[in-house]
Amino acid sequence: MMVELAIGDAYGGAFEYAPATFVAEYNTVEGYATHPTHVGIEAGRYTDDTQMTLAVAELLADGAEFSRLTLAEKFVEVFHRDPRVGYAGGFHAFLESVTSGRDFVDRIRPDSDKSGAAMRVAPVGLLSTVAEVRRLAALQARVTHDTPDGVASAEAAALAVHYCHHGLGPLPGVTRWISDQLGTDWTRPWQGKVGSKGVMSVRAALTALARATTMRGLLHACVAYTGDVDTVATIALAAASRTPEVTDDLPAALHDDLENGTYGRDYLAALDGRLLT
Repeated sequence: MMVELAIGDAYGGAFEYAPATFVAEYNTVEGYATHPTHVGIEAGRYTDDTQMTLAVAELLADGAEFSRLTLAEKFVEVFHRDPRVGYAGGFHAFLESVTSGRDFVDRIRPDSDKSGAAMRVAPVGLLSTVAEVRRLAALQARVTHDTPDGVASAEAAALAVHYCHHGLGPLPGVTRWISDQLGTDWTRPWQGKVGSKGVMSVRAALTALARATTMRGLLHACVAYTGDVDTVATIALAAASRTPEVTDDLPAALHDDLENGTYGRDYLAALDGRLLT
């Protein structure tokens, strides 16, 4: 799951808010492209979506306490050990300035309804019960996105993984099942460009996921929306990787050319193994 979501993030990162003409020409799912205007993001390099997911995944894999403070400490740790671009400008500057989890908690204004809490929550979906998935998804969301939509989008993204991982029904039924769990409607199909709000990214991801039969087709569909497509692809591929209903036909180039430094492809694969056992 960690490898697949990083592939979605790295592939989608080249198309994040890129012109529709660029997306139409280069969204071939043959290999990684380079963003036409973003500077400093090399082809095949993942962004903040994956880096923040690492924080959540490492806490779970280590069996560590899952709290506001431990999450904040992990967010600071993963950023400072491997600084990278891709974060929103204000949050990037904030992470550069904080020195500890306590400093993070004391200074953060957790009033965002954007997609940050949803993009990083996938590992929580592997837990064994809906109640625990919802509890931890909401807990991690409230560290930075303590708003109704920030929390709801994180819960929905985590439940998508849970539904697929535990085989709770046929894939086209995922949006109805999530709607039943949360008491809000996630079945309305998303159309058009995806903005920065968390509910937008999750609705788009769920729409593409519910229609998916192959990973390649799913990745293409996520990016074809235009807008915040790296987040859409991260959320959708994380869930799709956990169901046999979606054939893994991603080209070898997307695996082989995914960054493989200290926290790259091999590290992600090893973390997958720890999470899944």
